[in-house]
Amino acid sequence: MNNSPSKRIWKRFKRNKLAFGGMVFILLMMIIAILGYLITPDQTPYANNQCLQLNKVKPGRKFTFLILERYKQVKDVGIFEKMLYGQPAQYKSVPVTDVRKSGSQIVAYEYIGDDEKPIKMTYDIKKICPACTLTDSNGILEKITYQKTFYLGTDPYGRDYLSRMILGIRVSLSVGLIAVLISLFIGVSLGALAGYFGGRTDSAISWFMNVTWSLPSLLLIIAISFALGKGFWQIFIAVGLSTWVDVARLVRGQVMALKEVEFVEAAKALGFSTARTISRHILPNIAGPILVVASANFASAILLETGLSFLGFGAQPPMPSWGSMIKENYGYIIMDAAFLAVLPGLAIMLTVYAFNLLAIGLRDAFDVKGQNVSV
Repeated sequence: MNNSPSKRIWKRFKRNKLAFGGMVFILLMMIIAILGYLITPDQTPYANNQCLQLNKVKPGRKFTFLILERYKQVKDVGIFEKMLYGQPAQYKSVPVTDVRKSGSQIVAYEYIGDDEKPIKMTYDIKKICPACTLTDSNGILEKITYQKTFYLGTDPYGRDYLSRMILGIRVSLSVGLIAVLISLFIGVSLGALAGYFGGRTDSAISWFMNVTWSLPSLLLIIAISFALGKGFWQIFIAVGLSTWVDVARLVRGQVMALKEVEFVEAAKALGFSTARTISRHILPNIAGPILVVASANFASAILLETGLSFLGFGAQPPMPSWGSMIKENYGYIIMDAAFLAVLPGLAIMLTVYAFNLLAIGLRDAFDVKGQNVSV
């Protein structure tokens, strides 16, 4: 028999293989989101390095690029700054099908499309590579060319789609996290006050919860977005203010059930303040149900954010968001580039499914009435 209740909860949670797999998937997504630009093929801010010749390239295509100019004013940034904000482009390059040295010049055939004939271009070696030695043919080509594979293809602007998909994880998880924290703060506070004091306090807060509950979440968020303006940070507040009711209703019911039990009566008899009684004696005993509803709200927040981005109220271009990526590319579903809309849609589905599995696993783990506590 386990000595710690937390160990028993963890053991019951691990038995649910789907829920445990959902937790692993979420942790993996969090690691990818934190690393961010350090693991993206395109490390420019917002992965916004455009190459119009490579628009809607199929996944897995590999291209050779010729460096035409190196930007002297752009310096390498530190690892933490790169992880958070990316590395500005340090050179200008074009895709080529063939490149070779001819005397003091570089002859390159610029790629402009699969159905188009490459354009022959010539460049002075000393202009594109001042430090190169003309006699070192292989060394010159190595310095001015590089290869890049587009594992998930490119979008209509020629941007690396894998990089934008990875950065889209940051948007979804950060909106979900901040929105859940806001909803927990408001919901737990109002729910605890309504459940503990009852009477007029309960009636007033319950009326406010019912009014908010009756409003469609998406319309409420759009109204808040109009009031606060379009933008990334405004979405945090808008989604958080629309998802607190679930938490408040749960906390209200749980506090009403616990405020009459013996340990709460003992706290009152000892003269503990109301704030201490609620925060130290009641809320810790309802942490399990709160975690369950927080996990479910996390999934709801991600869906709301993607819906807002699809409507144009979420993260604004060029910031990559799964919802805005679907909006920009849903017209290609019936054309030859369906992956542009399917991939972000699949990412949304898997992420929301993982959080729902986590919520179910937490609910079962904390449901001691349905468990054999002697195990």
